[in-house]
Amino acid sequence: MSYAIPPAPIPAVPVAGSTDKFPVHRIYCVGRNYAAHAREMGSDPDREPPFFFCKPADAVVPVAQNDTTDVAYPPETANYHHEVELVVAIGKGGRNISSGNANDHVWGYAAGFDMTRRDLQFALRDKGRPWELGKAFDQSAPITPIVPAELSGHPSSGRVWLAVNGKTRQEGNLSDLIWSVPETIAHLSKYFELQPGDLIFTGTPEGVGAVIMGDLLTGGVEGVGELSIRIV
Repeated sequence: MSYAIPPAPIPAVPVAGSTDKFPVHRIYCVGRNYAAHAREMGSDPDREPPFFFCKPADAVVPVAQNDTTDVAYPPETANYHHEVELVVAIGKGGRNISSGNANDHVWGYAAGFDMTRRDLQFALRDKGRPWELGKAFDQSAPITPIVPAELSGHPSSGRVWLAVNGKTRQEGNLSDLIWSVPETIAHLSKYFELQPGDLIFTGTPEGVGAVIMGDLLTGGVEGVGELSIRIV
């Protein structure tokens, strides 16, 4: 096949304990999936249907275990926030997946940061406009290597945390998710045909806040992985 311009490389995330890489198709993110975080964002945490936004596949920044990766402070913001999350990697696609069968579609799990230009997000939200400028920018999805589900199991509890310069800011538990991973997959698959290579960022606990250049962010999900980035 001939292309008018050279095709871009396929975004990919390393697989933990392997030389393999997991190719990224799409990135879906669940908004406000912890009650306390919904409250701090000024929303009602009642169990209404989950909502989603997307990031481009090449927003991923693979972060090796026991390493620190530089991430650039993005342009056009003065309020750049961290959000730590469990990330689900889809290995088998489907549409209208039941929550009872959802785990069969999961290839593995990772920990990730949903980095956010909060000032832009809020300005767009208040005008009823899409969030892309606040969420879908370059290097907005740092992520650990993906752990195959056959090794990690399907975690439904475990500490989720993030610290800035050694001081804990976010701390929660997967058991606090408003919508569980299987429920999230089931709901999302009503609207999109999920594909192998899709990633789902499942939401963040309370304590989100601003970071500045030079800050060191560490965080992770118990039993899945930890990551460390420095804002440059």
